[in-house]
Amino acid sequence: MEQVTAATVKQAGKVIAVHVAYRSRADQRGRTPAKPSYFLKASSSLSLGGSDIERPAGCELLAYEGEVALVIGTAARRVSPENAWTHVGQVTAANDFGVYDLKYADKGSNVRSKSGDGFTPFGPGLIPAAGLDPATLRVRTWVNGELVQEDTTAGLLFPFSQIIADLSQLMTLEPGDVILTGTPAGSSVAVPGDVVEVEVDSLDAGLGTGRLRTAVVQGTAAFADYGNGPKTTDADREDAWGSAEAAGLAPKGLGAELKRKLTSVGTATLSAQLRQRGLNNVSIDGLKSTRPEVRIAGTARTLRYVPNREDLFKTHGGGYNAQKRIIDTLNDGDVLVMEARGEAGTGTVGDILALRAQINGAAAIVTDGGVRDVAAVAALDMPTFFTGAHPAVLGRRHIPWDTDLTISCGGATVQPGDIIVGDADGLLVIPPSLAEEVADAAIAQEHEETFIAEMVSRGHGVEGLYPMNAAWRAKFAEWAASHPNPAARP
Repeated sequence: MEQVTAATVKQAGKVIAVHVAYRSRADQRGRTPAKPSYFLKASSSLSLGGSDIERPAGCELLAYEGEVALVIGTAARRVSPENAWTHVGQVTAANDFGVYDLKYADKGSNVRSKSGDGFTPFGPGLIPAAGLDPATLRVRTWVNGELVQEDTTAGLLFPFSQIIADLSQLMTLEPGDVILTGTPAGSSVAVPGDVVEVEVDSLDAGLGTGRLRTAVVQGTAAFADYGNGPKTTDADREDAWGSAEAAGLAPKGLGAELKRKLTSVGTATLSAQLRQRGLNNVSIDGLKSTRPEVRIAGTARTLRYVPNREDLFKTHGGGYNAQKRIIDTLNDGDVLVMEARGEAGTGTVGDILALRAQINGAAAIVTDGGVRDVAAVAALDMPTFFTGAHPAVLGRRHIPWDTDLTISCGGATVQPGDIIVGDADGLLVIPPSLAEEVADAAIAQEHEETFIAEMVSRGHGVEGLYPMNAAWRAKFAEWAASHPNPAARP
């Protein structure tokens, strides 16, 4: 088998990388693209197996990504998916290293964060593509001998033939060009002293590249101030490590204590507290709940439907569309909020997808459209908030278009990560920055209202009591000393 050599590296042309290509990676990130997207890496980032990679001085987030690399054998321009594979000369292993500390400055280009010297080791063996089944390749990654990534190309969102054909629509893929085809779940951070190895093999042909070995060393040359220096956020750390837990961060979403507080009070009380803070337009109106006795609180994931247009439904509505993708990636405590323009003349969710959302741990589904199979949906433990029942399928009126963006639902603006609280009175959207403050104030308000209700039940009038004047407030303080607020304690 031919080996990657210094001459191979020197003769290499473009290095093109796919952003997200494996379903496991998309599920891990909670974002599933409808079509492939790409970025370029400098050809000078290519290196041989056995080389060292330098973590730049001042950086903490050097991440590895084990990948299948395709080496173009014959020029490809406007080729079809059916013929695309014939233009691949060899297959090998690659490691798409990058430093998340510099991503902010790249503004999406990945020029500096991904193109450092040695940031794309590939090899060591080159498997001839002719006769290989591209759907039966396996990629594995080890860190210090421990297996951390393993997947097969059967798990790709976009087959290699689609990627090659797509790229060839705009550029000529030339012999020696390298395509990095994306990484599966399990990518994380490597630190100086770590040894990262990647291997690609064919499960049916019994051929393998051998292990691509790269050792991480610490760089010492500091960045000069005439360029952007390293900078990280907790979001960068979570992306680089693969999860908040792995990064040593508090997990995203609604914490158990805040959820307890928000569900211990009614939306009417929360609405009053939001109004006091100038937020009057935060209710999702016109919806009813399949489980009105259940109070819910969770973080918003969003889905937007657009009006059906037959040609666009063919490209966006069928198969593993945006609706199915976001439901498949819901996590514990998520609330799926769907913008359906108040159109109740068709179902926006049915029993199977609602069940999938419940199994994934979703707190609720919210739609300002209709629901199919409403009896089965209502039988679930998870509440669904909706405008009405309708037997028609989604495509009668809607195309599931895009996800995790700012939407409108029931007259309210909802952003991903907003906190959604609901009960028999309705639904509220609470900005995350205000949630703790509003919850504490609502708990205090309901404690006061418990006292007021008790006084009214004893025959007192509401003048001066509701709201309380100074005299009644003094009496409340005496009462509260012997009646502690149970909702204020864990």
